[in-house]
Amino acid sequence: MDRQIFILALIAICMVGWVVTTAIRAKHGYPLTDDWGNTVDRGLPDAAQKFELLGSENDRLKGQVLRLEERIAVLERIATDEGARLGREIESLR
Repeated sequence: MDRQIFILALIAICMVGWVVTTAIRAKHGYPLTDDWGNTVDRGLPDAAQKFELLGSENDRLKGQVLRLEERIAVLERIATDEGARLGREIESLR
């Protein structure tokens, strides 16, 4: 019975050590390996393409925001000019 507990404890210690070692390697940027010693790529295979698409979408949205800001400025100008004109008309009627 003591041998079985010893073997299970030894296996558990080895597994915990492997998990901790992998976590430390990942945290510090070392290349990770699989069970056979092959290097595992941590990056996404489509990361460059996604980055490019996000950049183009960001540029499109910036342009859209600029156009909307220009339209808001025009609407503000119209609202304030109309308000001033209405004020002058009201004063002229008094």
